[in-house]
Amino acid sequence: MADPTSDDDVLTPRLGYLLKRAYAGLAEEIGKALQPLGIDGRELAVLVLLNATDTPLSQLDAAQRLGIDRTTMTSFVDGLEDKGLVTRRRSVDDRRKNIIELTATGDERLIAAERLRAAAESRFLAPLGAARHEALLDALRTLTL
Repeated sequence: MADPTSDDDVLTPRLGYLLKRAYAGLAEEIGKALQPLGIDGRELAVLVLLNATDTPLSQLDAAQRLGIDRTTMTSFVDGLEDKGLVTRRRSVDDRRKNIIELTATGDERLIAAERLRAAAESRFLAPLGAARHEALLDALRTLTL
């Protein structure tokens, strides 16, 4: 029977395993950092997206850009609306669509959250040093963009 403590040795050469473990560690670090603001990393992604667009997004458009299903997006918007961070209104162009926008409180929370996220990310990547940190980001951009 295999020693369960040796699983890491078997899996560490695998890129998918390493990326998953790195993501889990980063998500945990960011989650802890955002906790005082009452949001999580996924909610922050919604706020970032809403802030980044020149024109208001429909709930469906935002879900598509984030790569999540409509039901999950509805849940995020419900939670963010309950926290006073976004508003939802019917589109004047298409009454079947809900338009979501940041509130003033949402703008303020986004600024604070991005500061905390950036600090958490820097702490997570600190063991790499500046050059390897940038090299990692460049490599990931090359693979994903």
